[in-house]
Amino acid sequence: MVFNENEIRPKDLMAQLAIEVEADRKWLVDRHSQFVPANCPVCDSSGEACFEKKEIQYNRCAKCRTVFVNPRPSESLLHAFYTQSRTYSYWNKHIFPASEASRSKKIFEPRVDRVLGFCDQYRTRLGTLLEIGAGFGTFCNVMSKRAKFERIIALEMTPDLAESCRARGLEVIESPVETVELPDHSIDVIVAFETLEHLFSPVAFMASCRRLLSPGGLLVLTCPSGEGFDVLTLGVVSDTIDHEHLNYMNPDSIQTLAQRTGFRSLEVLTPGVLDVDIVRNKFLEGSVSLANQPWLRHLLVDRWEASGSQFQEFLSSNQMSSHMWMVATAHVED
Repeated sequence: MVFNENEIRPKDLMAQLAIEVEADRKWLVDRHSQFVPANCPVCDSSGEACFEKKEIQYNRCAKCRTVFVNPRPSESLLHAFYTQSRTYSYWNKHIFPASEASRSKKIFEPRVDRVLGFCDQYRTRLGTLLEIGAGFGTFCNVMSKRAKFERIIALEMTPDLAESCRARGLEVIESPVETVELPDHSIDVIVAFETLEHLFSPVAFMASCRRLLSPGGLLVLTCPSGEGFDVLTLGVVSDTIDHEHLNYMNPDSIQTLAQRTGFRSLEVLTPGVLDVDIVRNKFLEGSVSLANQPWLRHLLVDRWEASGSQFQEFLSSNQMSSHMWMVATAHVED
């Protein structure tokens, strides 16, 4: 499904959002004394410095190519950050409501279709679904209307967003998954959209999912790929590179993470639709120069109408989009 960036991030609201984002960034970096050293969040190897953006340092793992923040906010600082976040409050009050119709139609209806397709493909029991990081509750709401699962739980630790989920009539748990009080192996499908990149420890997160997942259950994750077209092309100019995102895996390293934590990766996809549009918008607004990339300028300007969507389809089909999915199940020893 084709759509543009403005449909999900309305331009008339983005100027104020930028103010809230900067306030959150300053809140975080002002507490740099509470940052701690970190190795690669996937394979625990040491990394080499690759770039800095707005007082945040980024390393790249020489072994699995994951890009990660080092040093990074401690777990307790991250919890405090999301509790007070002005950015998420603004999304909750303004951007999510304003873009709800477009998001439901263009993002969440297809997302629900994809998850149900995985369940059908892998013959997964439609008992209990847990969404980790439920946000505004749109996915759980759309999935509830399908009446496929016996029970749907929205896990959301940001207070304002948790309240928005409750207002929709959803069952809400306001807790990190690492401390959630649910019986072991009681969840048939766990989904977490755009969550892995925010975590202090993806390994601890995955271990908690492994504990909760039922035999034969599915774990469905999405996160940005650090080797996606817009991220590699824009570099530090990319909006994906920000103070909230601590981990940038790639199609190879996310499977390494799964294997390390007792999962078997079933498939990795990059079905993104916005990479090329995002790069083009950055060029048109003057945030990035393509003076030394004439072919890319030709594509994004001269050939945009004829070839823009086809190039996006090429990226999506070849694990080169920055929007990455992984479907996994618990590994069973032979």
